[in-house]
Amino acid sequence: MGSFAHILSIEDARKAAKRRLPRLLFEYIDRGAEDEISIAANRERLDAIELAPSVLIDVTGRSMAAELFGAVQPSPLIIAPTAVAGLVWHDGEIALAKAAAKAGIPFCVSTQSITPIERIAAESGARLWFQLYVWKNRQRTLALIDRAFQAGAEALVLTVDTAVGPIREYNLRNGFSIPLKPSLRAGIDVALHPRWTANVMLRALLTSGVPTYAHYPDEFRTPIGRKSLSTEVDLAPDVTWDDVRLLRERWKGKLILKGILTVEDAEKALAHGVDGIVVSNHGARNLDCAPGPTDALPAIVAAVGEKLEVLADSGVRRGADIARFIALGAKGVMIGRATLFGVAIGGADGASHVLNLLHQQLSATMGMLGARELSDIRLA
Repeated sequence: MGSFAHILSIEDARKAAKRRLPRLLFEYIDRGAEDEISIAANRERLDAIELAPSVLIDVTGRSMAAELFGAVQPSPLIIAPTAVAGLVWHDGEIALAKAAAKAGIPFCVSTQSITPIERIAAESGARLWFQLYVWKNRQRTLALIDRAFQAGAEALVLTVDTAVGPIREYNLRNGFSIPLKPSLRAGIDVALHPRWTANVMLRALLTSGVPTYAHYPDEFRTPIGRKSLSTEVDLAPDVTWDDVRLLRERWKGKLILKGILTVEDAEKALAHGVDGIVVSNHGARNLDCAPGPTDALPAIVAAVGEKLEVLADSGVRRGADIARFIALGAKGVMIGRATLFGVAIGGADGASHVLNLLHQQLSATMGMLGARELSDIRLA
């Protein structure tokens, strides 16, 4: 395990990332919204789920393999889309994609990636999905998804739970915003983390200049320290099911809606021809009074699980959490913060280490449960 021998859990990786990253960036990754009630509730709800062990079963040849959207992969994991991973580690999106490729799982590229999908595809060899925030200018949005498809993205993941910007007061206190705004507090914070400053920010400045959102149109792409030149690529607050219909007509790959929490919306997704949904409350980063995915998942699976691929995310910290989501009916599980903590402490190797921890823990959990396959995992 090399330099990661002391990282034995996701919490260990989290603590190491906290030491390495400026506070403004770490808290942007780690924390939730408003009073952060939901971020604690996600954890409590997962912890409350008990799984039923079966004994005296030969688990020598147990398998974590999952089939998602017609492709078999070694585990049910997908690395979730996360904004500005390129600020966590130099070329952080490429590092995450390399870790995904090594694990044989997909990596979902964010609209707000610092690295363009073309570079990620060329330098990682990973299976790529692409996450979409709809812009005010729909034609530019369609041009973006055409670009993602041409770069090899297998699936388009439309985030549907971010109609407006969330309230995260700690970002304002820490001096973190997009565009970045210079402040004394943020300057001191960065100065106190020289390894990050040298290895991430200075390397970026020397190689490609001030970081920018790589998927924005060239004429509107500005350094993240400057205000956007146009509202055309602002996030649209008027996204409706008509946009889903438009995307379904345009996109040739799999179409997934991320952020579904009700049976009604899951059934609408099915009616609009999508291939899958992600039952998620955005890691408790958006709506602090939203239900947790564990609350919504069973009813959604009962309603549409035989006709749609149902994935889940939010709050995964151990392999047992993956098993819990599987027991509730999810076919796959997205992870976001965990792999960001890994990439923060060691790039692709750090992210791979975190994935290996989750795989080892899931395998051990299955062994203890007497589960030879994911389908054998049952609720108590």
